[in-house]
Amino acid sequence: VQLQASGGGSVQAGGSLRLSCAASGRTLSSYVMGWFRQAPGKEREFVAAIRWSGYSTYYADSVKGRFTISRDTAKNTVYLQMNSLKPEDTAVYYCAADPIGNSWSNPYWGQGTLVTVSS
Repeated sequence: VQLQASGGGSVQAGGSLRLSCAASGRTLSSYVMGWFRQAPGKEREFVAAIRWSGYSTYYADSVKGRFTISRDTAKNTVYLQMNSLKPEDTAVYYCAADPIGNSWSNPYWGQGTLVTVSS
């Protein structure tokens, strides 16, 4: 699976950004698609995930109510809509694809896209 993330940028606190992750190379029906982020000096952390088949979504507590993950199966693309951004959301965001049941033990990773939120 090849993953291409885009959509990062700089925004002021309270603003919005939408990240995109275009997937190719494999049928994704048995995969979970996710977004992770890594802030400077911190470990990579889970942000949100969605099953490619179906509508189950999962969110980290820190982003619930502010971020929305979705996917467009026709475009093979996963999105992360980020609203009410906070400076603590500043990080490099990575998209990932993981076979269902693998619990993110060894997912496919896309390249990161930087999100910077200024106060």
